[in-house]
Amino acid sequence: MRVGVIGLGYVGLPLAMVFADAGVSVAGIEADVARCEEINAGRSYIQDVDGEDLQRVVGQGLIHATPDYAAVADCDAVIICLPTPLNANREPDLGIVMQGTRELARHLRRGQLVTLESTTYPGTTREVLAPILEEGSGLKAGVDFFLAFSPERVDPGRTDFTTKTTPKVVGGLTPDCTAKALEVYGAAIDHLVPVSTPEIAEMTKLLENIFRSVNIALVNELAMLCDRMKVDIWEVVEAAATKPFGFMKFQPGPGLGGHCIPIDPFYLSWKAREYDFWTEFIELAGKVNENMPYFCAQKVHHVLNTRGKSLNGAKVLVLGVAYKADIDDLRESPALKVMRRLQEGGALVDYHDPHVPSLQGFDLHSVALDRGAGIGAYDAVVIVTAHTAIDYREVVEKAQLVIDLRNATAGIPGCGKVWKL
Repeated sequence: MRVGVIGLGYVGLPLAMVFADAGVSVAGIEADVARCEEINAGRSYIQDVDGEDLQRVVGQGLIHATPDYAAVADCDAVIICLPTPLNANREPDLGIVMQGTRELARHLRRGQLVTLESTTYPGTTREVLAPILEEGSGLKAGVDFFLAFSPERVDPGRTDFTTKTTPKVVGGLTPDCTAKALEVYGAAIDHLVPVSTPEIAEMTKLLENIFRSVNIALVNELAMLCDRMKVDIWEVVEAAATKPFGFMKFQPGPGLGGHCIPIDPFYLSWKAREYDFWTEFIELAGKVNENMPYFCAQKVHHVLNTRGKSLNGAKVLVLGVAYKADIDDLRESPALKVMRRLQEGGALVDYHDPHVPSLQGFDLHSVALDRGAGIGAYDAVVIVTAHTAIDYREVVEKAQLVIDLRNATAGIPGCGKVWKL
């Protein structure tokens, strides 16, 4: 069997590796020529893909990357893993997926399987992909070729559940399409979950991320209320989490990051309007979560004021800029929004992140914590992303003031200079 993977980013490259590790030959289609060169040289640009592992499968001839869609012609299955961002109006932008599908249609042949993994609204596979593929190839979906949707469930940096071990939902256009997709994915993925239609699979992914978005928004809203009431939200959450039933622990923070949770819910909100339906929980959660970076920047301003200092001209060190701990992924990172707000208020902002050496758009490089005056030279240290490589006890000991947005300093004596979210 030979599989084509279109898009070799955070989703596509790990998926290609899983197939290659199972002995399946993979044709990787990637528009970025520089990325193709990196892959073919066995160099990984994705943290979740080990460079030595990539070098091994490339050396075995199991993965080859190219920008040429003609490489999919001899594949038994082609899996689309292209970005689905929102446009400036926070509406779905399927432009990249649609363009990739048009290119694929020119090389589609009878008997192939096409699967979409990109997160989108229910109906995309049937209403958008199928017509493009049929028009461009002259073939009929569900008759001449197989078509299915199988949502990616990647959680960057996670090791307990990986692309291979996370159960995979699969919904085909027809029962035969589902069966074909199960056969292909079954060669590499440990556990498959067949569903009756692509729409079920599309909605499943949205529900997963909307569930997280709404619950994070709930605890973020309570965090803002607790701040006014002088109640420790972190102690509240830990106490509630002792209940063995009926409660799931979610933690507050400076906002949502990554490609999925801040973006995916809006796909359903947009689609729902076609049915004269307003998804009020989703939209309210979005408002609360979008407001958190502003609230956190204002918190820094307020705490500095309690020390008789102004944000304007203050030296502020931000610890952690990736969207979650122990990864290098900056997509939708709330840390970047917090930094922008602080800069707009006149603060002189530096950052430290062991996983992100530089920040394009800020003209900043990660500063070392042990050079010169180090942590003690800053008017405030703001913990935005709690990487485990950072010694927070040392941070508290050396800093003049710490604003901890992640409860990273829990249990560390603060001598009155640690403020929590």
